[in-house]
Amino acid sequence: MNLRPHQVEIIDTLQENRKGQIIVPTGGGKTMCMIKDAQKRFNDCNWDLVNKDCDRKTVVVVAPRILLAQQLCEDFVKYVARNPFLRHHILHVHSGDTHHESTTNSDAIIQWTKDNYRFNKLIFTTYHSLHRIQEAQIDVDTIYFDEAHNSVQKNFIEAVEYHSMYANRCYFFTATPKHSRTPFKIGMNDEDIFGEVLVNVPAPQLVHGGYILPPKVTIKKIDETDDSRFRHEKDCDNVIDSIDDCNKSKVLICARSTKQIVSLTSLTDFCIQLRSRGYSWMYITSKTGAIVDGKKVSREDFFIKLNEWGADSEKKFVVLHHSILSEGINVSGLDTAIFLRSMDYITISQTIGRVIRKSNATKTYGLICVPVYDKVGITTSRKVEAVVDTVFTKGEPAISIVRS
Repeated sequence: MNLRPHQVEIIDTLQENRKGQIIVPTGGGKTMCMIKDAQKRFNDCNWDLVNKDCDRKTVVVVAPRILLAQQLCEDFVKYVARNPFLRHHILHVHSGDTHHESTTNSDAIIQWTKDNYRFNKLIFTTYHSLHRIQEAQIDVDTIYFDEAHNSVQKNFIEAVEYHSMYANRCYFFTATPKHSRTPFKIGMNDEDIFGEVLVNVPAPQLVHGGYILPPKVTIKKIDETDDSRFRHEKDCDNVIDSIDDCNKSKVLICARSTKQIVSLTSLTDFCIQLRSRGYSWMYITSKTGAIVDGKKVSREDFFIKLNEWGADSEKKFVVLHHSILSEGINVSGLDTAIFLRSMDYITISQTIGRVIRKSNATKTYGLICVPVYDKVGITTSRKVEAVVDTVFTKGEPAISIVRS
């Protein structure tokens, strides 16, 4: 795989610095930078198993969600496992299902490390479970924090700070840094923990290079009515009108809540109207699980189907969610995001990133639609416009402030 110039710069910079932050917009290929850096670390080891003095490496990858940890593992395996000389063993440290070895027991982590002392080791975990690796006190050569703005949460920071101090190499990847304005709260501007910013890739640079697309924001003003219809019926009309106006085939809808999704799909003619327009539909939430065209499916099958539909240029579909798809998860083909809820600047930036990936030669922008018919819509539209101006016009990251 040919690396982009900014990826080469990032990988070279990692080789020269023990710790620091990599700021790169969504769609900038940060996962490949981690993979190539890990390959270099593994390449340092001579794979003669008789050579017991060889320094085997343990690489840890931290993600905000189990789904993303699993996806990162698949990406690493795709590139690392294809090289027969980079022999490695994989462990997952989280509570999710995986066909790899998995545990959240610190003693089991220690034992697994001892059992595989002759091999390079890849460990995939979440911020919620990172403290289990801290408790095991195993030697970590390199740790990558993906979506690193999550690392400042007070429940995670102790384990983050531990690995920042004791891992040989420690890197924080994000498109949306989170800073603190007070010494009483930790933010990514604390260089003792997070290091300095090693590379900051501006979004306009990636747009001009043809690696991502610019967003186009449409504010759809809808007249407020005082009729007695239920709110979900009005939501249905407004969403369908927005889909019609966008005239796109692969639409991500960011709903206010799970309740709104369930109401739309079960208490209105929303799904009937979608079918009449040639759209399939699907949704996923932590409460309901995954639904595809009205049928409950496993999360694995949901994402397989989502990426199949995304890659099919003829397929029209709508996918609804509250928060699961906002951060990190790679979904091919999405061309439009409709915002029905208020979000912080990080989530807005991450959601925009879902639709600006290049998927075909005819796609020239990612469409962001904000229906405005209440105070939430007004606030959201202002935030979206501010994020687009900051990230894609000024070329600055969407920095947010730690509030709690």
